[in-house]
This record gives sequence, C-alpha cells and structure tokens, in this order.
Amino acid sequence: MARTKEFDPDAALQSALELFWQRGYEATSMADLVAHLGIARASLYGTFGSKRELYLKALERYGEQHGPPIVEELSQPGPALPAVRALVRRFAEEAACDELRRGCFVTNTAVELGAHDADTARRVEQSWSSLETVLTSALMRAAAQGELPADRDPVALARMLLVLLQGLRVIGKVNPSAGLLRDAADQALALLD
Repeated sequence: MARTKEFDPDAALQSALELFWQRGYEATSMADLVAHLGIARASLYGTFGSKRELYLKALERYGEQHGPPIVEELSQPGPALPAVRALVRRFAEEAACDELRRGCFVTNTAVELGAHDADTARRVEQSWSSLETVLTSALMRAAAQGELPADRDPVALARMLLVLLQGLRVIGKVNPSAGLLRDAADQALALLD
C-alpha cells in the first residue's frame, strides 16, 4: 500500500520559493531546504526531484503569481498610458521599499544563473518576453488612442521600459535609494510625453 504524503507539496513549493528568492540558488543547500521546509530529504527528492528541479518549479510558481497581475493591470479598458506609468512607478517604489532586498526572483535568476544555465536563461527570457509583449500592447493601444506622440515607437519604448524595470530591481537590491530609483523612472516616463 502506497504511503500518503505527510506534507502539503503546494505549501512546500511556496516555502522553497521564498527561501530561493531570499538566498539564491547557489547559497541554498539541500540541508537548508530540508530545515526550512520541515520535510525529510527523501520526501523532498521524491516529490520535487533535485534541488535544480525544485528551483525551476519555484521559478515557474513565481511567474504564475506575479505575471497575471501585470497583464491585468496593463490590459484594462480605457486609457493605457496611465497604467504603464503606474507600473513603472510601482516597480521603482517596490525596489526602494524592499527591506529584505529580495528584488525580483526572475531578475535574480538571470543575474545568478543566466550566463551559464541555458534552461534558466530560457525561462527568464520567456518571462521578460511576456512582459515586453504586454508593455508593447499597452503602448500600441496608447498610440492608437492618441495618448502617445505619433513619433514614438511603442515596440522600442516597451523594450526600454523592460530594461528599466529589470534595472530598477537590480539597483534596488544594492542601493534602494528612493530618489535614485524615482529619478530613473521619471526620466524614462518623460519619453512617453
């Protein structure tokens, strides 16, 4: 007769996500995961596979939690430019107020693993591509609604904002100066005028 799990895999995955997000992949050992999740090593391996597989599942979970609100925020009917502005300002504020200096789990993954792990780099690129797509769509709507000057390229602006948003998260981990981050966001947003 098969044994039933003595822990909630969903809660364990969420707990692993939080630990990886705070510490990163390399600084989190299997012993750390066992202690943090409160489950046996064999159960951890049996449910999630290797540490790397658990990390990739945590990265996927993060995307599921953080991607849809951004899509919803930028896809609301009506004027599109205020939503884009609000998103940029929110990223700057979150980076400035991140007391734990966790940053963005996707961006952290890119910085830590992207250069030497093709699988994680592909997942990061998928996440950023989705963000770029939703930004482009919002800026195209803004252009069509007359909110954006006719000489502005929505695709190029979306790419610039993608780079800015990720940069805000990286800078916020090291120097969460609200003035620095707000100034960068304001200068980028001035390009939308």
